[in-house]
Amino acid sequence: MDAAPLSSLFEFLPIGAYRSSPGGVQLRANRTLVKMNGYASEAEMLAQTHHLDTSWYVEPGRRQQFKALMERDGHVVNFDSEVYRHKTRERIWVREHAHVVRDAAGGILFFEGTVQDITESRNAQQTLMESEARWRLALEATGDGVWDWHVQASKEYCTDGLLRMFGYGPGELADSPDTLDGRTHPDDLGQLERDRNAHFSGAVATYTNEHRVQCKDGSWKWVLSRGMVVSRDDLGRPLRMIGTHTDISARKAAEALVWQQANFDALTGLPNRRMMRHRLDTDLLRCAQEGRKLAVLFIDLDHFKEVNDTLGHDSGDRLLVLAAQRISACVGTGNTVARLGGDEFTVTLCEAGRPGTAVHNLHRQLQAILDVLSQEFQLGGERVFVSASIGVAMFPDDATAVEDLFKHADQALYSAKGAGRNRFCFFTPELQQAAITRARLDHDLRGALAAGQFEVFYQPIINLRTGAVRKAEALLRWHHPSRGDVSPSQFIPVAESSGMIMDIGDWVFRAAAAQVAQWRRTLDPNFQISVNKSPVQFHQKAAGRSSWPHLLAEFGLPGSSIALEITEGLLLDTSADVAAHLRGLGDAGLELSLDDFGTGYSSLLYLQKLDIDFLKIDKSFVCHLKAGGTELAMCKAIIVMAHELGMRVVAEGVETPLQRDLLVAAGCDYAQGYLFAHPMNATAFEVFAQAQAPEGSSWH
Repeated sequence: MDAAPLSSLFEFLPIGAYRSSPGGVQLRANRTLVKMNGYASEAEMLAQTHHLDTSWYVEPGRRQQFKALMERDGHVVNFDSEVYRHKTRERIWVREHAHVVRDAAGGILFFEGTVQDITESRNAQQTLMESEARWRLALEATGDGVWDWHVQASKEYCTDGLLRMFGYGPGELADSPDTLDGRTHPDDLGQLERDRNAHFSGAVATYTNEHRVQCKDGSWKWVLSRGMVVSRDDLGRPLRMIGTHTDISARKAAEALVWQQANFDALTGLPNRRMMRHRLDTDLLRCAQEGRKLAVLFIDLDHFKEVNDTLGHDSGDRLLVLAAQRISACVGTGNTVARLGGDEFTVTLCEAGRPGTAVHNLHRQLQAILDVLSQEFQLGGERVFVSASIGVAMFPDDATAVEDLFKHADQALYSAKGAGRNRFCFFTPELQQAAITRARLDHDLRGALAAGQFEVFYQPIINLRTGAVRKAEALLRWHHPSRGDVSPSQFIPVAESSGMIMDIGDWVFRAAAAQVAQWRRTLDPNFQISVNKSPVQFHQKAAGRSSWPHLLAEFGLPGSSIALEITEGLLLDTSADVAAHLRGLGDAGLELSLDDFGTGYSSLLYLQKLDIDFLKIDKSFVCHLKAGGTELAMCKAIIVMAHELGMRVVAEGVETPLQRDLLVAAGCDYAQGYLFAHPMNATAFEVFAQAQAPEGSSWH
């Protein structure tokens, strides 16, 4: 059917109106549309206009989108496009509304619609958007520096505030993007480019990046850069981008401090356990790839606690700092020195040199560490000497996992300390077996007391003047149901480390108290038993849970019926709890015996801290006694000093008549050792004691 003629309303609409074929040929146009396209009349326009998809829309594919919508929906609403004025080719923005006119059979006759020039409002909106984007970014960080980058023209304009941020005055930097990019830290350029391109491509709505910029004075300042593309060309490429720089140096410094504190030791500046693990993971991967070995060292300063306790924590801290510096100087670059806590250091040493010399080089480095740590430390006005013990585990020979290497190095360290300290020890499978044995002992020890597997033996302490036995030392024995008798040197350290020594120590004391009560009735009313008390028992908070003086009172015994044997190291302890505990025992009348005298840090100053009743000369002096020997001179000196201070002396480990006679001649009061008797159970001891010379008779 033929279309009806257009009405006068169509002709005089204030917006453009048209009729076009489905193929895009202009059939009619009203006066407004004719004028919009730059023509004088409809005839002129129709004569000059052919297909809309090639002559009108700026984006060629826009016509196809329009046509597809019309065919699908039968109309379009608010179809905004950039088009050309046909005659002048000037670009304008228009908004179309159109619908399909069909025949009776449903076929499309033509498209009919209106066109409104929205260029002015579109430009105003774009201007507003640019303005809003610019000032929104600026206002988000008041006082920040603002930059305006004209991308295609390669021009970047910076506000005076931004220039001042980096120490420059107005006009001192060129209006080029290379100006700031060229002052960006090289390590930060890669991420800056990635973040910028992500925004350019539309992957992220805004650009955000943190990087360092070099200031005029050469220093580096951290900035937070934020920006937004505010205009693009026909192909979507950025034309203009506006953004800000915010000085975040203070925040970055705070973050760096937090990171430093989380990964490095505050005292020495060395990596801590966390950083050491991270570096070791990296080192192990590299060594595995290169087929190289790596040594993990555990270093422990010998006698550090004595220095800390006698000179104070400030001196102890200074010693740790100096020790860290000396170890680091021995290790060199490419390896790691860490402080795990206390006086414990960990070192990684990558294999150096040819396969034939690598082991020699490692031994040389280990000895160098021992040597520098055994040299004098000057701590203020004090000269201090310590040594070190080192445990070594090798990757991949001993283990490939970090925790296993740490465990094996710790086992080797334990062995180095047990062998006398000031030495290094490599991990061996035997050490692993020893660790397993200790773990099994720990397990078995937990049920030994309840199972009645312990027994107290007693070793006679002989009066060297009379030969009488009126004293004994209580010695714990463990009769294991499957292992047989377990040496105290094996299970006492396990009991101390696990804390079981508390219950075991209380049990031994109760057994000794009951025994001395009996022997005061059957052997001598003044009989005394010496009981060893572990330093651990003085440090445990539970040490006061059972009062030994009260236990003696339950048996009707005076404090003098028991002598407590303590080590010299306990006298060095500055803990108020330890001092109070010792004073409490002394006030209750229990006598104190200082064990192994001469092997530790013997000093009159320490002896004066407490009222010591007995000094026990260590068997290492006694076993080498001979006339005119150094050991005899030292024993004589100890005996004279002790007597002058009102103490009595017990010599341990006497095994020969010559040793006994030299001690008698030196004036020693008491002795114990295999010459007289081995430790024995209570029944055998009572028989032995009754057979000895009575009090008051002569030894010879």
